[in-house]
Amino acid sequence: MPEYSPSHIASVLNSETHLVLNDNIRFFLTDSRRVIHAAQSLFFAIKGKNHDGHLYIDELYKAGVRNFVVEHIPDQTLETVANFYIVNNSINALQQLAAYHRDCFNYPVIGITGSNGKTIVKEWIYQVLSGKYNIVRNPRSYNSQTGVPLSVWNMENDNNLGIFEAGISLPGEMEKLENVIKPTIGIFTNIGDAHQENFNSISEKVKEKIKLFKHSKILIFCLDHEEIRNTVNEEIDKNNTQLFTWSLKNKASLFIKNITIQKTSSQITGVFENKETTITIPFTDKGSVENAIHVWSLLLYMKIDETEIKELFSALSPVAMRLEQKSGINNCTIINDSYNSDMNSIMIALDYLNQQYQHKKKTVIISDIIQSSSNQKLLYSEVADILRTKKIDRIIGIGPVISQYKSLFGVNAEFYEYTEEFLESFDPESYKDESILLKGARAFKFEKIEQLFEQKVHCTVLQINLDAVVHNLNYFRSLLKPETRIMAMVKAISYGSGTFEIAHLLKFHHIDYLGVAYIDEGIQLRKAGVSTPIMVMNPEVQYLDQLIEYGLEPEIYSHDILKNFKKVLAEKGEKNHPCHIKFDSGMHRLGFMPDDISFLISELSKDDAINVKSIFSHLAASDDTAFDQKTRHQIGVFENFSDQLIKTINYPVIRHILNSSGIVRFPEAQFDMVRLGIGLYGFAGSSENKLRNVFTLKTVVSQVKMARKGETVGYNPKNILEKDTRIGIIAIGYADGYNRKLGNGIGKVMINKKLVPIIGNICMDMCMVDLSGIENVMEGDEVIVFGDDYTAQEIAGQLDTIPYEVITNISERINRVYYKE
Repeated sequence: MPEYSPSHIASVLNSETHLVLNDNIRFFLTDSRRVIHAAQSLFFAIKGKNHDGHLYIDELYKAGVRNFVVEHIPDQTLETVANFYIVNNSINALQQLAAYHRDCFNYPVIGITGSNGKTIVKEWIYQVLSGKYNIVRNPRSYNSQTGVPLSVWNMENDNNLGIFEAGISLPGEMEKLENVIKPTIGIFTNIGDAHQENFNSISEKVKEKIKLFKHSKILIFCLDHEEIRNTVNEEIDKNNTQLFTWSLKNKASLFIKNITIQKTSSQITGVFENKETTITIPFTDKGSVENAIHVWSLLLYMKIDETEIKELFSALSPVAMRLEQKSGINNCTIINDSYNSDMNSIMIALDYLNQQYQHKKKTVIISDIIQSSSNQKLLYSEVADILRTKKIDRIIGIGPVISQYKSLFGVNAEFYEYTEEFLESFDPESYKDESILLKGARAFKFEKIEQLFEQKVHCTVLQINLDAVVHNLNYFRSLLKPETRIMAMVKAISYGSGTFEIAHLLKFHHIDYLGVAYIDEGIQLRKAGVSTPIMVMNPEVQYLDQLIEYGLEPEIYSHDILKNFKKVLAEKGEKNHPCHIKFDSGMHRLGFMPDDISFLISELSKDDAINVKSIFSHLAASDDTAFDQKTRHQIGVFENFSDQLIKTINYPVIRHILNSSGIVRFPEAQFDMVRLGIGLYGFAGSSENKLRNVFTLKTVVSQVKMARKGETVGYNPKNILEKDTRIGIIAIGYADGYNRKLGNGIGKVMINKKLVPIIGNICMDMCMVDLSGIENVMEGDEVIVFGDDYTAQEIAGQLDTIPYEVITNISERINRVYYKE
């Protein structure tokens, strides 16, 4: 790790300073929740539209951090014994320090940008060159304005090649990243519509991205992307930058003569320096072929031996960029992050593990770290130190190297030289009620270990994209005033996505309140370690004592529920228990009516048994422009009611009425808090193009067969086949929550990126599809029931319903798999 003195950093930043300590700095920190080596960390207090890092300085100081880059010194920290570097912009300072550090190294650095494939190309370059070079690269897709400098900061003298991807979403960003990366070799993968919303045209976006390569010695790109080709000709100085091009159509450095797609592989034949050459990759999709040719071009430029190139490409592995979480045996939670193993990815995975509060016990199963180091003992000492800092209860090391240093890891550690040795000794009864992180390099085949821990092996799964949930949360936050709070609705197992998994994620991202429908949902969250305030919308009278016991906050909506609640509080001797007053402003569901105001004022002024945390109401049609007059009337009625009630309460009370669509369409009615529900999961009417899909329901083809003309398919056959028809049987039915009304051609699924119709009635555990319009479908092929390209919204349209129903109906027998990119 790099190491700089406080005075050295001050000179680089050329900033006003308040320096009282001399300990060297090794780590950059931008997230207050991810402290590992506190005393050696430098925290950058970054200001955003809806967050301010300065608010967490006191928390970080208590955690042991003593170095802060700030835009101002908060008043409460003036007396602390800490170093402060005062700058105009904390992100600029982060980039400035990383750029200075980058300039300390002369080895080649590859910079990659484009709309798609950046991370795949980066990881494949790492795969094919890691035997020749000691490589430093972005962990995962750390390619943003903060991710890039955090990645470049990891450059060390031991490395001899850097690979950094750069992504942008706004004009003016790439020039800053170029100054940090300063790539000597550039790869421009492709161009498309991703992050297009902030650019006037594709051409403008290409001109922004091309800035990454303004000082590169070589630029690799495909001539067949017209916008890229034209921009390179306009913007790149060919006297300083050599162009290495490839093309399927035109004369290029590497001319792709032929691509042959086989069942499980692709053979790519090209002509380079007037010589025909061929590689074979174990992938068949168009994107993988394009990504492979970019990597091939790089290897040809680097003059890697042709025979070696063939061997490297035939051994390419899929890039499983996802950290996945799923339920395991004996009430364990399994977190699988086994696509690579280096120090950066270990720290990221441990951060995620420590976001899980459902289990007190935490186990890490870790392999040898496939990362060249001149001092293995120092490397594994650092790993052991990190695991201790993160308070890991049990460590299982697998690999001959980590086993050599088992004495560094303490008493709660066991070691195996090979994965097979661990598999042979595996005792499932020794793993109960704990979170288990699998962190292994690909060579150790940790997928075999994952299979031992899996609770459900149903091949139909509902994948939940946690990054998409965070994206959607941040989108709605961007629409709110900084002081407006958010209650996130996690009722109905978070709209089908799971309960504590989503709640922990929201807690990590500083949500203010959670909302559930029933007391048992709230109790489940409390038992899983969720400490965020929780409102219960339908508190059953007979369970109010449990509500109080678990610190839940009831929605009070009627005379009876208020009196019963006060009665139970009196019996328990409880005072000032928080509750939420629900007012019916015109939806005519639960809630007090306007003529109940006198009763409420009387009851609330009698004693101090309850503490009114909020007053709220619910909009009936905030997503429908035809009812905007009604919506505004509801808002006015609610404002009048709450004004009257608040006058009788001599302490602050939160008011809220907006739901997901209301946040978008009625910003003037934010009051003190909003309730975010279905919008978190990617559905919110007119804003859906700015949201990301969260859910992907997928299954597999169980069998492929021919049905003859005149025959029928499935139960209660209605339709006689008019021709010989190839059908596929897929592993999902109405017991999985797949609506039976989707049968007989109404519903569709996606196989090999093509939609195929359901044929016949849907059965309890499976259904049949017509494969007439699609070739090469085999047993075991993946089936997308809904996802990014064919959404739950489209299925809802086929059923004449809403997406809420589609996603909340997915059976709990379907395994939920949570993932982060």
